[in-house]
Amino acid sequence: MSTQDLVAKLWNLCNLLRDDGVTYHEYINELTYLVFLKMVDETGQEEHIPAGFRWSDLEGYNAATRLEAYKKLLIHLGSHGSLITKAIYANASTVIRKPATLNKLVSEIDKLDWYSAKAEGLGDMYEGLLEINAGEKKSGAGQYFTPRVLINAMVELMKPQLADVIVDPTAGTGGFLISAHHYIIEHNDVASLDEIAYDNYQHKTFFGMELVPDTRRLAMMNLMLHDLAVDDQHAGILFGDTLSNEGRALPAASLILANPPFGTKQGGGVPTRDDLVHYTSNKQLAFLHLMYLRMLKPGGRAAVVLPDNVLFESGMGRTIRKDLMEKCNLHTILRLPTGIFYAAGVKTNVLFFSKPADVRQDKGNTQNVWVYDLRANMPQFGKRTVFSPSHLAEFYRAVGDDLTVVDEAARQAFVAGHPDGVEGCRMRCFSREAIAAKDDSLDLAWIRDDSTEDSANLPEPDVLISAALEEMAGAMSELQAILVELGVVEDDSAVGV
Repeated sequence: MSTQDLVAKLWNLCNLLRDDGVTYHEYINELTYLVFLKMVDETGQEEHIPAGFRWSDLEGYNAATRLEAYKKLLIHLGSHGSLITKAIYANASTVIRKPATLNKLVSEIDKLDWYSAKAEGLGDMYEGLLEINAGEKKSGAGQYFTPRVLINAMVELMKPQLADVIVDPTAGTGGFLISAHHYIIEHNDVASLDEIAYDNYQHKTFFGMELVPDTRRLAMMNLMLHDLAVDDQHAGILFGDTLSNEGRALPAASLILANPPFGTKQGGGVPTRDDLVHYTSNKQLAFLHLMYLRMLKPGGRAAVVLPDNVLFESGMGRTIRKDLMEKCNLHTILRLPTGIFYAAGVKTNVLFFSKPADVRQDKGNTQNVWVYDLRANMPQFGKRTVFSPSHLAEFYRAVGDDLTVVDEAARQAFVAGHPDGVEGCRMRCFSREAIAAKDDSLDLAWIRDDSTEDSANLPEPDVLISAALEEMAGAMSELQAILVELGVVEDDSAVGV
């Protein structure tokens, strides 16, 4: 059984909970409780869970009383067992209401081919579930999930090293840390490290903080299944608000990878952390300020996903942008296309910047900002047109595959040699002086975007109707496939509108 097959089967088990009114996000939490027990059993790590509260014990309970025993098991594991066990089951409670539902879930999970799953990678299986959950609009989980294609590109361009301290202050489900871990083990012989070096890698390399308890639970499970240590209360993904003094528990980073949550701080208040200089209720601006001012070590580097408002907001937005360009070298901005995030319509960018190694060098660090526009005249991404690594190929050719250094000459040569001329090139350099003349706005666009249509230039009604019918036909085809998958209709059945 492939990882994809296993993910599909696990996800389809949520149909068992439909009658109980369980949401997709609640289902992922429930599945995490059960799969953790099963994984400990399958991988021979019983020491994580006290005797009497393991998968074999859950299976051995009487079917009629299993649900009541399961409820007690969840409460017990919230305060007993290893650190990861207590983190997974912190404040855990079941949403299952019917004994038969739990019995069926336990039975179906036990039937799955976990031997093949372990061979392919349990972490990939779990991330597959998280991605489906994020894609379901009803789950509301998209805000915690950054597309893996983008995560992997940011990591590859930042080149994580064994010596790095890698921090994600808004960790979500841990995608950036896991991708950085994969990159490091692909480019280094981690398995041959001596005991001290390996312990350092496991406990002093990857750090994150997450404010939402359920999301942190998923992140801890994700790290564990990717063989990252989560048995240290000072490592892994900590629970807390990074914008408060709880964020001080995170170490200074040589590499920051992050996608801060969108919107204003809860209640409209400003961060309560007391070592900031500029305060704003705009969470993305607050996180950006915290990252470059306090979290990033001298000589460190960062890649951060931020929405458009950070680039043009006046007042405190302008103040923070100006301060960033003084204290750091903001060398590259990637304007991302719409539709790649599960929160529809959000316009985002990746800011790549570095901090000088000399702490006294805190003025005039940004000389040029190179902007690559991957938004203008791009297709509408979504479930039908999936954002893939191929869409980033020209960006790599433009900026190189290593953004820890900036090759100005190579970038200038790319722009000069563009077949459509400078105006048609997706990359352009803006001097610090030119940006200052634009009131320090980084909302820099120069390509005419023909994909953005205004009301005065809409196609003829028959063209719009034909396009709508095509969309409907495609949607009906997808629904038909789902019905076939569920066994409700035969493969050659037709669905009426």
